[in-house]
Amino acid sequence: MENITLNWYFGNNRSMLVSNCIFRMGGAAILLSNKSSDRRRSKYQLIHTVRTNKGADDKSYGCVFQEEDDSKKIGVALSKDLMAVAGEALKTNITTLGPIVLPMSEQLLFFATLVARKVLKMKIKPYIPDFKLAFEHFCIHAGGRAVLDELEKNLELSEWHMEPSRMTLYRFGNTSSSSLWYELAYTEAKGRIKKGDRTWQIAFGSGFKCNSAVWCALRTIDPAKEKNPWMDEIDEFPVEVPRVVTINDS
Repeated sequence: MENITLNWYFGNNRSMLVSNCIFRMGGAAILLSNKSSDRRRSKYQLIHTVRTNKGADDKSYGCVFQEEDDSKKIGVALSKDLMAVAGEALKTNITTLGPIVLPMSEQLLFFATLVARKVLKMKIKPYIPDFKLAFEHFCIHAGGRAVLDELEKNLELSEWHMEPSRMTLYRFGNTSSSSLWYELAYTEAKGRIKKGDRTWQIAFGSGFKCNSAVWCALRTIDPAKEKNPWMDEIDEFPVEVPRVVTINDS
């Protein structure tokens, strides 16, 4: 559950005011079971989890930090290093996850490029594996537009793949870790989840942390039987989200 009232900032420090703008209240509850008898009524099977914690690095530890401002008002400060730190954490996480989920063809291409760059000193770009060969759906933490833009670019994802994350950010804001479940609920409400589909959830958090969870659908999800926060308005999405919104002062 994300409750923003606890960390609401009442001061004037701009780096701390950002969190007031993007964070919203949200919550999700997930029931997990390791009993084989529960498989027939389960939606998903958890296949892999990868946890990355960069807390030993000072920049990573301090890029999202609760502290007092000059007026002794408590707030959460977001550092300018946040995007760079998030990128490094994601890189470490993907390096661990990639060999587990990617097909052998992608692993060979990645390894060949790595050898060419590191051993043969060839000036070529690092090979970015095609994670679309490993997953049908992506649920990326809706931390902000810049985060989603960067991941869309680096992972070479399509607008369709990014739609659940962007619409969740637009409709509900940054609801912290629960945003991943709003995104999965969006995908279900759209009728996109088919039996055998694999979903990659990517979460970010202070510390700095990056966590991945890989789920496999045990059955096709029927939107008509779902009860989730999108069902009453899912036909209205996706919507066009402008990069700049003009505010009329009159």
